[in-house]
Order: sequence, then C-alpha cells, then structure tokens
Amino acid sequence: MKILIVSWEYPPVVVGGLGRHVHHLATELAAAGHELVVLSRRPSGTDASTHPTVTHIEDGVLVVAVAEDPAHFVFGEDMLAWTLAMGHAMVRAGVALHKPGVGEGWQPDVVHAHDWLVAHPAIALAEFYDVPLVSTLHATEAGRHSGWVSGRINRQVHSVEWWLANESDALITCSASMEEEVTTLYGPQLPPITVIRNGIDLTTWNFRERAPRSGPPKLLFVGRLEYEKGVQDAIAALPRIRRSHPGTTLSIAGEGTQFTWLYQQARTHRVARAVNFLGNLDHIELLGWLHGADAIVLPSRYEPFGIIALEAAASGTPLVASTAGGLGEAVVDGETGMSFQPGDVTGLTSAVREVLDDPAAAQQRAVAARDRLTADFDWHKVAEDTVHVYAGAKRRVRHPLARPEIPERPLPGR
Repeated sequence: MKILIVSWEYPPVVVGGLGRHVHHLATELAAAGHELVVLSRRPSGTDASTHPTVTHIEDGVLVVAVAEDPAHFVFGEDMLAWTLAMGHAMVRAGVALHKPGVGEGWQPDVVHAHDWLVAHPAIALAEFYDVPLVSTLHATEAGRHSGWVSGRINRQVHSVEWWLANESDALITCSASMEEEVTTLYGPQLPPITVIRNGIDLTTWNFRERAPRSGPPKLLFVGRLEYEKGVQDAIAALPRIRRSHPGTTLSIAGEGTQFTWLYQQARTHRVARAVNFLGNLDHIELLGWLHGADAIVLPSRYEPFGIIALEAAASGTPLVASTAGGLGEAVVDGETGMSFQPGDVTGLTSAVREVLDDPAAAQQRAVAARDRLTADFDWHKVAEDTVHVYAGAKRRVRHPLARPEIPERPLPGR
C-alpha cells in the first residue's frame, strides 16, 4: 500500500509525543513492506526562498520536509497565519509528488493526517488524489481547556478540528476516552472511529530495577509545562510529602508556556529549593533520570494518552498517575501503578506516600507494568491495526457541512 502521512512534527522537528508517534508508525509501516511518504516541515524560520523543500530517505521512509512560506510568521504570535503558510507549502510539495521528474507520478492509496494543524493540506491532497482521508485526532482544543473554548483563537482551532473530523473518511483516537470526546464534540455525522493505542519500542527503554534508596526520595515529572499537565498539583503536594518523607525532591523535565508561573508556585508553596527545572532532555538524559527516580508523577488534568507513562513503565520507574483520559487506561491502579483523580492533591499525596513507604510493592507494580507493554502496546500491532483502518476507509459522499457547535460548558467528567 502507498501511504502519504501528513504531520507537522517529524524528526528532527519534534515538539511533543505526536512527532515520536508518527515516526514510529511510519518506520513500522515501512518495515512491513508499505511504501511510505511523510510530508512534514523544516524547523521554524527556515528560509523558504533558498531551502523550500528537503527530501531524504530514512528507515525506509521518504521524508519530504517543507519550510513554511513565508517564513516570517511566528507560531506563538501568528498561529493561524503560520499554520496556513505551512499548509500552503505542504500542498505544493504534496501535489509535486505526482509530477514527472519530481515524484515520477507517485500516487498514494490513502492520506493519513495527524491533528488539526495539517487539516488544510491533508484534505486538499486527499481530494487531489481522490483517495480516502484517515485522520488521527491526538487531542482537542476543547479538551485542553476543560471544555471551554471562549477565546477567538480557541474557537477557530475548534472549528478547524471539527472540519477535519467531518471531512475524514475514517478517524483514529488513541484511547476510548478520546473516542467519546471526539464523538461528543464533532458528531453526529462523523465517519467510523477506531481506537488504536500508542505504542512503545521496548528496545530503546531498558528496564532497571530500583536500587535500595540511599538518600531522600526523588520524584520526576516529564512533559510540557502547561496547565492541563497538572504540574502545579505535584508542586502543591510536595510540602505534604516532605512532611512524611523529609528531603523529597521533585525534578521537572520539559518546557512550556507556564514555566514562570510554575516557578512561582514552587516559591508560594515554599519548596523552591526542592524543585528542579531540568528543561528538555535528550533520550539518554531522560533514561538516566527515569532510572534514578523513586517514582514518576504524571498529574495531568487532561491527557488523551500520555506516552511518557509507557516510557517510564518500560524503564522500570514506578508510576503515579492521574486517571485523566488515556492515563486511566494506561495505568491499572494498584496493579501497574498508583492512580488518583485529576486535580486531587490529597489523592496525589497519598499515592506517592504509598510508593515511597513500600518500595518492594512499587517494584512489583513496575514489573507488572513492563509485562503489560509487550501485549498491549507493541508498535507492530499498532501498525497492523492502522493498516486495517486504511483498507476499510472509503471516500464518503460529500455534503455541505453544517456550522460547528462551540462548547459552552465543560465536557462530561471534566
């Protein structure tokens, strides 16, 4: 099968878990014998006039990386204009695949879009090639804001997500909670939705049992520094944890818009000296921190999946996670980790204390988490299930789309 994947993230341009997900999926599909082209982007600010498009083959995948045109837009300041510029460049490069002397008449059997930022090029290219459009919705604007999309940009992003969902011929979500969320937000004329969980490559995350603790407990958070990730709840719980486990530290790996606020939260809770902001870590650095932590704390208030939970489990790090979205499906409370309700600082504190009080039991749960990965989160299975969606997707009859509804209250359970 010839597959055209459209994603705004693909190595070396990786913003979050989406880029890693698309990379693993593409390489696994290529290894299975499918013909893969990934249409992605070059780093922001690349001069489109001198380096508009770069192509290379890596791991059996033809990567076509474009520079947004023009390049003077800044994502954080001109988000929709930047997205339109990127989409314009992607459409131009995607159509060129069909031209003699460029792509030698290459024609995909399916177009696979990843998230709203590539809605325009993915819809346009699926129509140009007259092939099914499959879209994976990794998150929603409403979900990221607890169901509220009151701002002008929020409403625009929500509308683009609704457009992509309703123009697709098949949809994929990474968890059952995301399937419910997408159905609630974008129905009732949606195409079929299939739940395919994210995968994990166990060969890159070597398991290590916890050595006996030789000093104060070490907690770790890994993720974007945004409100929905709940880092503020881990900081708020730290003074309570330190009362029963003196000297406990919290190391925070990642970057985001809430860094200054979170730093102030550490000062407000009088734990600034016990909170260490690490910034972004490369793979080797992250693995070292995972191996050295007594537990990883994932206090998300909104989480479509939470791939770091899989990476921590593969590394042998005891899991303490909220039940938000996909985390509630990835972590089995009391069996593969400890769970608590999103935003529940008291529950978070109790879960961490239970891990620190009984390292042997925490180790048993970590082993159980690792064992579960081989059965439920294998990339070969993810790719196989995705191909089934491709094969079953058929071009739907297009009707004029109604105006999208804008959520006016939190989503159920938010």
